[in-house]
Amino acid sequence: MIFSYLYWNPSPAVFSWNLPLLGRPLMWYGVFFALGVLWAYRAFVSLLRQDRSKTIRESARKIADHLSTYLLIGILMGARLFDILFYEHLSVFVKDPLFVFRWWEGGLSSHGAVIGLIVAALIYQRRHPFFSFLHLLDLLALVAGIVAAWIRVGNFFNQEILGKPTDVPWAIIFGHPADGTFPVPRHPVQLYESFFYFLLFFVMWGLKKKIQTWKAGRACGLFLIAVFSFRVVIEFFKEEQSVWVVDSFLTMGQWLSLPFIVLGLFLFFHSSILSTKRNPC
Repeated sequence: MIFSYLYWNPSPAVFSWNLPLLGRPLMWYGVFFALGVLWAYRAFVSLLRQDRSKTIRESARKIADHLSTYLLIGILMGARLFDILFYEHLSVFVKDPLFVFRWWEGGLSSHGAVIGLIVAALIYQRRHPFFSFLHLLDLLALVAGIVAAWIRVGNFFNQEILGKPTDVPWAIIFGHPADGTFPVPRHPVQLYESFFYFLLFFVMWGLKKKIQTWKAGRACGLFLIAVFSFRVVIEFFKEEQSVWVVDSFLTMGQWLSLPFIVLGLFLFFHSSILSTKRNPC
């Protein structure tokens, strides 16, 4: 049976002209990244305004503003470093060490982004102990899915993180794949992931009152289990992105997901070992 596949070839730039001062055009990826961050920010402020602590409720926006700075730096640096270490040739970094800071010129690893978020949250919590570290991770887990969902939409517009060739009716032909390969019908894995992350966000948000009665760390554990278990499955429909993995049953994305699943299982089932307190909000 012959299908009429969708041909997808949008410009990665929103406008053809460069932004003042930056000398670069506004990219769709940046728009969707910002949309996800803004949505998560507003949801996070909403959570803080429901906290039992009057101090946190009254300082919700200030806390969110300050924390956002830590998280954005941590996420971008973690994502960039992991991409260089696990997906690209190190010679690129050796020749140009500043390449790691030009995150708009290369890839970003979602696994590194999670590590960067955790480290940034830990640094923030040590300096501003409004809540326990595990409780802070639980709050972030409730909103992080929406950022991941919009980022994958950005990947779809960039024609990157490609799915494997397929003949399913909903396959999409990317006109200019980021890896330079010939346009063929592929699994739109970016949309698969985006849909899952949207669903995860809305499910966890809908259950937030119940989740907030759990022991600190358990919500974060559930998030890690869900996201990275799904990541292991969806990677079977993706092209390998790492230069380091050749002829392996598992992709680099799957190998990197396994430790996060183990961590998630530990937090979900044994969070009481780390904390005996319930989430305070």
